[in-house]
Parts: sequence; structure tokens; C-alpha cells
Amino acid sequence: MSSAEQALARVGNDFAGIVVSDIRLPGMDGMALLAELRARDPSLPVVLITGHGDISMAVGAMRQGAYDFMEKPFSPERLVDVVRRALEHRGLAREVHHLEKQLAGRGALEQRIIGRSPAMQAVRELIANVADTAANVLIEGETGTGKELIARCLHDFSRRQHQPFVALNCGGLPESLFESEIFGHEANAFTGAGKRRIGKVEHANGGTLFLDEVESMPLSLQIKMLRVLQERQVERLGSNQPVEVDCRVIAATKADLDALGREGGFRSDFYYRLNVVTLELPPLRERREDILQLFEYFLQQAALRFDRPAPSWTVIPSPS
Repeated sequence: MSSAEQALARVGNDFAGIVVSDIRLPGMDGMALLAELRARDPSLPVVLITGHGDISMAVGAMRQGAYDFMEKPFSPERLVDVVRRALEHRGLAREVHHLEKQLAGRGALEQRIIGRSPAMQAVRELIANVADTAANVLIEGETGTGKELIARCLHDFSRRQHQPFVALNCGGLPESLFESEIFGHEANAFTGAGKRRIGKVEHANGGTLFLDEVESMPLSLQIKMLRVLQERQVERLGSNQPVEVDCRVIAATKADLDALGREGGFRSDFYYRLNVVTLELPPLRERREDILQLFEYFLQQAALRFDRPAPSWTVIPSPS
């Protein structure tokens, strides 16, 4: 890259590398670039290079947080060594940050996902491990097990948390409206389309798209959705212009999609695209030890909702 402005456009929140920059640049110089990068991410190593440097400039760069300062001429071996050490430093810093986020997330998850059973502890552990990744997740569970709650937790504990969380119930839309709802349309694309409409996929750009009851998605649309996942592009109805999209897809189902695929009721290639990580939610009958904690939680929620004190209650042991 030939300018600091180009470098800043490439260094996003998930940037895993380091920055090596000359001091003398067109437009923003290397010192200003260092200040901007440090404001964005204080742990990002920035190595500055100059052929016009002096002791005071080097001291100033190090005080501003530069990882290292190299004055021309220098040997290629020295540059390689500095870059190698900076990358090791970056890797360790990102690992520590990831562990800190996991620890903080586990405490918050316990407040949102109720249950002390081993099964629910395993669910929270998996969410903490995969939430801040780009992997698509397939949530499996019976009706009422809390699939949308889990999807929202995956979104809220990821780096996409400030971007849209867009939920689409695939079983609640007529097939005739499905394509327009998910992909959007241009004005006059069909009768009644008076103006352009952004679809769910495009609206979720930068965030998370949640496909609930994905087993209900028509086969013809599974093909088109598969293409979106592969190409990271969407075309509105009535348009030939693809739109770039970057959204994480979380799908939920109460059916066995693998079995449906073998029977021809669900596309296997679409299933494998969704099923990068599988998260299984157990029904309450398989974690009966969580019933009292859930009862107490819902009792407190009801008391807050109706502005009444929570009634006292006791557990009566069953007769032996």
C-alpha cells in the first residue's frame, strides 16, 4: 500500500497482523498513522522506518507506542527478525484478549442462559468458544428449548454485537413472498413492488442473519441461499447487480436436517454450509435439575413485569 489512508482502510477490528510503515508518506505521515492505529487498537504492533530519523524522533515514536523504530539502511535479516517478534507479540496479545472476553462472557451467559445442569454448562461453554468467530452455527432443539435466545447470545457476545441481528422465521412466510423478503427487490420488479426494498440478507450486512425453522425453507430458495453463502453476494429481484454482503448465518431447526437431506426434503450441500458448528439444546425433561432455578427466574420476571412482590414459595418433597 502506498498511503496511510489505504492502510487504515485495511486494518479492521479482526486484523491479526502488524503494521510496518515509513515515516515519510504522501498525505498522513507515519507518526499520525501510529497515533490513529494506537487509538483503534493499543495492542497493535507498529514498526516505523525512516531514512531521515534522529534520536529525538525515535524516542518520540517509542513514547507514542511504536513497537520498534528502524533507521535506514538496515539489513533484510534485521527487518525479518523485528517482524517475527512483533507477530509473536501480536499473537500473544490477541490470545490474552480472547481469554479475557471468554471469562467475561461466561459470567454474563449464566445470567441469560438459566441452568446449572451439565448439559447447559456445556451449551454456555460452546457459545463462549464460538461466539466471536465467523463460523456459521446450526442450533438443534425441540420447540421451546430457547433456540432464538441462543442465537442472540451468539450475536451479542461476538464482534458483530453492534451490527444488526436479523431474524427470519422460515416457517411463517408464504412461499410466494419468501424470495422478496429474504433477497429484497427493485422498484417494479413485480406487480405491487412500488419501490426498492432491502431484503433480510442485505439488512444483516455486518451482523447476524438468524434463520429460524430453516427446515421450512423451500428447496428452490435453498439453492439461492447456498449461493449467497458461497459467493457472499445477493441479487435483489429485478436486478442484475450483485451486492456484497458480510453476515454470519445462524440457523435453527427442530428437525433432523441430515435425515431430511437423505430423504430429499432438504439440500445436503446447504445443510453442510450451515452446519459448521452444531449446538444441541436439550429439552427440559432431560435436565430436570434446572426446573427450580427456571421457576424462580420466571417468578421474578413476572413480579417485575406486574410490579408486584414475588410470592414466597417452598419445595415440598415428594413422598418416599
